[in-house]
This record gives sequence, structure tokens and C-alpha cells, in this order.
Amino acid sequence: MNIRGLAAALAAALCFTCFVPVRGAEADKPLTLIVHPFMAATDLHKRFRPLADFLGGRLGRPVAIVIAKNYDEQIDAVGRGEMDLAYMGPAPYVTMTGKYGRKTILGCFETGGRSTFHGVIFVAKDSPVRTLAGLKGRSFAFGDKNSTMGHLIPLYALWKAGVTAENLGKHAFLGKHDNVALGVLSGDFDGGAMIGDIFQQYEKRGLRKLADTPEIPEHVLLAGRRISVKDVSALHEALYGLKNTKEGLAVIRAIRDDATGIVPADDKDYDMLRVIMRQLAKLGVK
Repeated sequence: MNIRGLAAALAAALCFTCFVPVRGAEADKPLTLIVHPFMAATDLHKRFRPLADFLGGRLGRPVAIVIAKNYDEQIDAVGRGEMDLAYMGPAPYVTMTGKYGRKTILGCFETGGRSTFHGVIFVAKDSPVRTLAGLKGRSFAFGDKNSTMGHLIPLYALWKAGVTAENLGKHAFLGKHDNVALGVLSGDFDGGAMIGDIFQQYEKRGLRKLADTPEIPEHVLLAGRRISVKDVSALHEALYGLKNTKEGLAVIRAIRDDATGIVPADDKDYDMLRVIMRQLAKLGVK
């Protein structure tokens, strides 16, 4: 089943209770919100359901959640205009705009009052490795190859410390952040990298931080071509107001426990990330 078919099937299977009725054929055309697979699909559906219902309520249309099979699928689906709404990581967003051009930004997430975030490079708690340079010759677990904090930014931080994919003992891409944590905890890998908030969930199970990665702009919410200019304006106002009520905070904290709001963002906010990704491209990272 292609991604359009999947979206239609999901929409038919879900019950939506939080939207304004719309007359005519438009009421039969659910909108789609695509999310990258940074954790298990069942968890993502649960986390994003409140946001999907909130967006559907403001747009007067049901919103179906689509979990991309991988990051490449999300990049292409958003770039080709197949999705109506998207939650994207910063690096996939930059890759998508480079390949397909800019899309309408509804806002970016704010955590702890900041619209930037970082990743963590870590080892097992009892590991003899104490510095990033100490990872030379060691095995290392990344997430998805297009993941901002599961691969690209940690790889840049390692490179700055003199560690490259070539002088690691071995490395592998394990997909979801949880898989990376489990790979290190099981002893299959000496080190790994993941987004900071998920690292905190596993730290007490036996992980130790070596370093934080550089801070970069947060995840973005995008609107596709089926969302009118008028609706985009209305969504801006509604999304920016989520931080002002307990009910609104519950919507975004279902996705990120440390979320404090959704705030305005501009494509140029991601220019420094573009610089980092160009440097990685020079090193042969695609």
C-alpha cells in the first residue's frame, strides 16, 4: 500500500470527535499529518493524537496520522506535496528544502523555554571511555542516517573531536533512538547518540553521557498546499496560544514531556544547520 493509501485507510479506521462539521465533499477528505519514525509507531500515534485532533478542530476536517516507514519516505512525501501537515526533524527539513524547495512553516517546538535542542553522545555506565576521542577504534550506534540527533549532529561533534566513521571500529544505523540505547545497554556497541530527552529515559538504566552536541533549532510543523493562506494564519494564532492554557500544554506535552510551546520560526533559522550539513557532505556524508 502506498503512502496515500495508508493515509486513507488510517482516516477510515480512526474516530475523530474534535472537529467542526463541514458541509459538502470536503468533509470526506481527511487531512494527513506525517511524522518521522523516531520511536515505535504505536507510541507515535498516541503522542500525536491530541495534536491531530487540535488541528482538525481548527481546520474543520479530520486529521489522520501517518507514520513514515523511514526518514527518506517522509522527506519525499512532504517535498512532493503528498501530505497536508508534517512534524519534521531539523536535518530532514533542511534536506527536504534543498531537494524540493521551501514549505510553509507553522512553527517550531519550544522546550524549556528555548527553541533549540541538543543530542547526547553516550556510553555504558561502566565503560572505560571518558572522552569523545576515546571512541576511536570503538563500535558506535547511530539512529537513522537522516536523523538530526541520531546521526548528523553527533557525527559532526565526533569529527570536531577527531573521530570519523573511518576510525571508529565499526558503526551501524539502528533506526529508532530506543534501538540505539538498547544496543549500548546490551553491550553490542560501545557508544551511541540520540536526542537528549530520550537519553534521559534510559540514563538510569546504565548509560553515561560523554558530551552534548551543538544546539540547533527545534523540530518544525509544516503546512502543505491543501492548507489555505487563511487557515495557515488561523493555525499560527492557535498554535502559538497553546502555551497559555493547561489544555494547550497537554496537547504539546503529549509529544514532548519538556515542551513549553510552539513558537514562530523562519527558514533562515536553519541556515547554521545547513552549514554543518555542507561540512558533513564534504566528508562524504550524504
